[in-house]
Amino acid sequence: MATKPVFLIGFMGSGKTTWGKKLANALERPFVDLDAVLVQRVGMSIPEYFKAFGEEQFRILESEVLREQINQNTIVSTGGGTPCYFDNMDWILEHGISLYLDHSVKSLWNRLNASDVNKRPALKGFTGEQLHQFIDEKLTERLPYYQRAHITVDQVNTSIQELANIVRTYR
Repeated sequence: MATKPVFLIGFMGSGKTTWGKKLANALERPFVDLDAVLVQRVGMSIPEYFKAFGEEQFRILESEVLREQINQNTIVSTGGGTPCYFDNMDWILEHGISLYLDHSVKSLWNRLNASDVNKRPALKGFTGEQLHQFIDEKLTERLPYYQRAHITVDQVNTSIQELANIVRTYR
């Protein structure tokens, strides 16, 4: 039986890469981090690419790289904005299983506040209340895309085994 690729979507800091690796391991499938593929392709970090070429060029490249991820077995971690540009979400829905890792604004704020926000060009060094406000606004903007996913899970209250079972039984 052929399997479809699984595309993990969600806001930055939602755990797409970490959970993607764990899910790939649990399902014995290869893992691809879209951001890592982009970095390898351009030979510079995402913040460097943003600074040199701007967000529009980044989003064009991101969309191209996304469309290369059609291996039937792959678990793919996308960037937080990937589903929100061009027709990327339509493409994901048509070519694979989309899995939205849902978090509250507070949960995302806690996670991002504890991380190095300088590695995330969209955050522009936001901290504290500014970071909370940015997450709230951006998540509200992106939710219509994320909520189109085939599967939505509460990432905080779902185990990797539960997630693997959900994906295994999805038709």
